[in-house]
Amino acid sequence: MSHVTEEIPQNDHDPTGATPGEPDSDRPDDLTKPVPGQPRPARSWEAVRHLLVRLHFYAGVLVAPFLLVAALTGLAYTFTPQLDQLLYGDRLRVERVGDEPRPLAEQIAAARAAYPEGTTASVITPPGPEDTTRVVLAVPELGEKQRTVFVDPYTAEVRGELTTWFGSTPLTTWLDDLHRNLNLGETGRLYSEVAASWLWVAVAGGLALWLGRSRGRRAKSARGVLLPERGARGVRRTRSWHAATGVWLALGLLFLSATGLTWSTHAGERFGRLLDAAKGNAPALDTALPGAAAPAEDHAEHAGHGGSDEATADADPAGFDTALAAARGAGLGGTVVVTPAADAASAWVVAQNDNVWPVHYDRVAVDTAGGEITSRTRWADHPALSKLSKLGVQGHMGVLFGVVNQIVLALLALGLTAVIVWGYRMWWQRRPTRDDRRALAGRAPERGAWRRLPLPVLVLGIPAVIALGWALPVLGVTVAGFLVVDAVVGAVRRRRTA
Repeated sequence: MSHVTEEIPQNDHDPTGATPGEPDSDRPDDLTKPVPGQPRPARSWEAVRHLLVRLHFYAGVLVAPFLLVAALTGLAYTFTPQLDQLLYGDRLRVERVGDEPRPLAEQIAAARAAYPEGTTASVITPPGPEDTTRVVLAVPELGEKQRTVFVDPYTAEVRGELTTWFGSTPLTTWLDDLHRNLNLGETGRLYSEVAASWLWVAVAGGLALWLGRSRGRRAKSARGVLLPERGARGVRRTRSWHAATGVWLALGLLFLSATGLTWSTHAGERFGRLLDAAKGNAPALDTALPGAAAPAEDHAEHAGHGGSDEATADADPAGFDTALAAARGAGLGGTVVVTPAADAASAWVVAQNDNVWPVHYDRVAVDTAGGEITSRTRWADHPALSKLSKLGVQGHMGVLFGVVNQIVLALLALGLTAVIVWGYRMWWQRRPTRDDRRALAGRAPERGAWRRLPLPVLVLGIPAVIALGWALPVLGVTVAGFLVVDAVVGAVRRRRTA
């Protein structure tokens, strides 16, 4: 939500919502300024509301463009499963479902015959009977990307290939990058972190202002909070739609903000420290074979994508069938990623990759020499923080609850877009329209409300803001930048009026 302000009496002639003859000082975007020679207004809790009005206003005006881009790019990304089927369906699906799938070794041999470059990095079993097997090849010239060969599991016929990024198709990869960094690399990720850092601030501030807006003018009621005001016109109508819609979206937007921050560059690094300190990371799978000198680094998954890393040498195709059979015998059902051993002292890894609720993320290490399980990690044994982080990312990506998850994310994106548009419309509707003071948009709320805050708010609030600035560095830097610019603008205006 953005630009939510206190209820103002409405009239048909002034789009700002002020009644004829109403003094400007009664309006929340032009609060009473101190008069020279008179004492400074006393500290009061009303100043908290004035500060929230100003913070919410500027969050809406300055950060809303970032939020709008994030909403629209996120909306596009939401439909990637359907878009993938539309564009790459001939490779993702088989022509006819057969009786029994061919051995993985036979499917891998067909893929390697068609595409001999690189090494076999992993094999992903089909999610459903109508889907193809994915043979993932590590090709040096592709860098961190892979070549994925799609094979009909019933006929071992190669259906085609795509350049993928940890399991994502080219379209999904492009839309993913567009949403995260506008396809500008690491520098572009600042945009999405700005949006995630400020989204919860705008939502929380808007909720506080909307829920506390009634001061004798309008009785509080569930309908008054959850639904637009009946019969309202002008800015009051726009504000009621803006705020009521924001209330319905609030929980979902707070979820997107929190999960986006855990995945961001700077706040995500702070979150990683928290996981380390709280021992909340996923348990590591011991891939060292019995008697080996030291365990090899675990390459079984990539954060958020469930892909695999590059193997150092091409693996024996028969090992994939041995590892898969051992994992199936250990109870790992559904889609699994089979990754060959990193070296002779390491085991193969088979990891479940079922992202739809109820999720399945068990992993086993397999000694293919004897087909034995040497180690195992169970999803049930993951720490609570690890589970919340993993599930949060899957929910943010729209895969946790399948189509329902996609629909919810699409509604959130469309709703946020509408709230932003209504916010800017309110700014325009509140513009002065009288001949002696016309303007393109409404005035900003008064500066200096923090000077009238109660001392307890200052004593508790300043350390809280500093702590937030550390935990969310991009939020802290942008707030500091705003304060500097605001102070400079205020000094210039005082000099002009002196």
